[in-house]
Amino acid sequence: MIAFLRGYVAAVYEGAAVIDIGGVGYEVRISSDTAQRLASLGRDEEVTVYTYTYLREDQIALYGFLSREDLELFKLLITVSGVGPKGGLALLSVGTADDLRFAIMTGDAKMIARAPGVGKKTAERLILDLREKIAGLYDAAMMAVASGGADDAGLAGYTSAGGPAFTDDAAQEAVEALTALGYSRAEASKAVRACKDSAVKRGEDPADTESLLKAALRYL
Repeated sequence: MIAFLRGYVAAVYEGAAVIDIGGVGYEVRISSDTAQRLASLGRDEEVTVYTYTYLREDQIALYGFLSREDLELFKLLITVSGVGPKGGLALLSVGTADDLRFAIMTGDAKMIARAPGVGKKTAERLILDLREKIAGLYDAAMMAVASGGADDAGLAGYTSAGGPAFTDDAAQEAVEALTALGYSRAEASKAVRACKDSAVKRGEDPADTESLLKAALRYL
């Protein structure tokens, strides 16, 4: 079992990329979103790709993702009847992984059914099977905020190692929720700060934790 690959992007083409590790090229199958992100990297930029190994009698294939969270979402998708690895990548190619998570949580079967080979019935089955599991990740994140508090979680003393401190509860709670979902404090802090600034420029009040969290997830 190959858990991840760390190397350089040798090539990116439709549906796959080649990761060069010490002169050996590993082909990984990827979503359209991942392909765009890999294609934007320079040849001297090291990348880590988290992988799922698919084994059949006549085939061995690696499926690659740029975060453990996206890999875990893919694993959830392929547990649904009628959704194999190919269908999982198709679903992740409709938008970003966060777009898909929100579509599942909100029951947006129409958006999910835009994936090639995924019809309305499969989209509805996917929502039925995964809605509570994915919503549970968000609930767990918010519960961690409520039970631990921002200061206990280490948010009050943010430094350059973890991002700047926030003075309002909504921003602190959004950052803590993102870190509970697996993002680094630096990533979470940067995303929340950018979304707050964007909201202020639009003349909106970025005081709602849920809205900030959703916006930050889209940013990430």
